[in-house]
Amino acid sequence: MANLLPSKQKSQQRNCLCCNELFIPDARNRHHQQYCDKPECRNASKRAAQERWLNSSKGEGYFSGEYNVNRVRKWRKEHPGYWKRKKAQCTEDAVALQDISNVQVTENKTDKEISQKHALQDICFVQPALIIGLIANLTGSTLQDDIAATSRRFIDFGRDILGKAMQIPTTS
Repeated sequence: MANLLPSKQKSQQRNCLCCNELFIPDARNRHHQQYCDKPECRNASKRAAQERWLNSSKGEGYFSGEYNVNRVRKWRKEHPGYWKRKKAQCTEDAVALQDISNVQVTENKTDKEISQKHALQDICFVQPALIIGLIANLTGSTLQDDIAATSRRFIDFGRDILGKAMQIPTTS
């Protein structure tokens, strides 16, 4: 099939850095647009831009260090509860968490069989967001440093309870 684009638009086409397909850049961004408008390519563009910013002098160490931890703590004190979700109003479509999590008990199963089906370790390892949310809720803080310190304390408590020394990798 013949290409029906005017010659000026043909000369403005370029290959997307993500999918490598030809696209026509937006007129307002044509000098620097490197990605087409497909969702996956836009995501790749955002990741690349974030990577460039983090590696620049402005972004280097922006989210780490005592200064930034104190900066975030100060902002959160001035904006209490900003991260808490508003309570959802009950609707017919809303499903309670209990409805999803409950084990259906039948007469043929013993308590031991039921408890083995959903071991605590299985629940904990497949739901890291649950653990982080629980820790943030218990401590009242969403700072990574606070959650990490509390997590280490919880792990120590868990080791004491289990009576085992488990190897947990630490990052510095």
